[in-house]
Amino acid sequence: MHEIELDRHDDIALVRLNRPDSLNSVNRAMREALIATLNALGAEAGVRGVVITGAGERAFCSGQDLAETMQYTIDDVDDWLTRQHAMYQAVRDLDKPCIAAWNGVAAGAGYQIGLCADLRVGYPEMKLGQPEIRAGLASIVGSWLMTQHLPLSLNQQLSISGELITGQRAYEIGLINYLVPREQVLDRAMSVAHELAKLGTTALRLTKQRFRELTQPGFDAALASAKQMQKEAYRSGEPQAAMKKFLEAKGKKG
Repeated sequence: MHEIELDRHDDIALVRLNRPDSLNSVNRAMREALIATLNALGAEAGVRGVVITGAGERAFCSGQDLAETMQYTIDDVDDWLTRQHAMYQAVRDLDKPCIAAWNGVAAGAGYQIGLCADLRVGYPEMKLGQPEIRAGLASIVGSWLMTQHLPLSLNQQLSISGELITGQRAYEIGLINYLVPREQVLDRAMSVAHELAKLGTTALRLTKQRFRELTQPGFDAALASAKQMQKEAYRSGEPQAAMKKFLEAKGKKG
């Protein structure tokens, strides 16, 4: 099984995060495959839009693969976050419309992939948010991404509590652009992508370029801060302990 599946529907590329047994959590292999896939699609003239979704019925992406990140040490943080940043940047760098089809839980890294996309489609009962703090990690890049979408008070609530909210609530506060029944999420995302693909490619490219110019300094600063702060978090031992506890509890349930 490949970590990323790619299908083509006319001039729209459908990218599927494909680790359903782990709720499409991001490990090193998925991260590198997604970067390579998106970079290739960005350079392909015949592709005029990209939709990102998750495999299976349960999740878009549940976040980092905790079994992997639990093994990290302070010495691993720089490389991990550099590549994580490159994954988000690959979404941001697309000069074509990019739609996140949130077909299930979107947490942590999955939530952030969606926030880097241009538009998001979800359904009322889904859960999404920024639970890093519950895994012993500081909410740095995710909290910065939320500054682009939310007022400070809501950002603080989601970042500090780590709570997940419903798709209905996310739509009400502007995180989800299109709220539809669960079974219609992918169809609606594809429909939006097809409509945007009809627009002028140069105008779309330049508009997206301008948004990147406005936000890139803050995005890069968030990475630098994340490296410093996650090293401190790992030095404390809190992430390792929290992830181990979560995985042990999950194993007992399973």
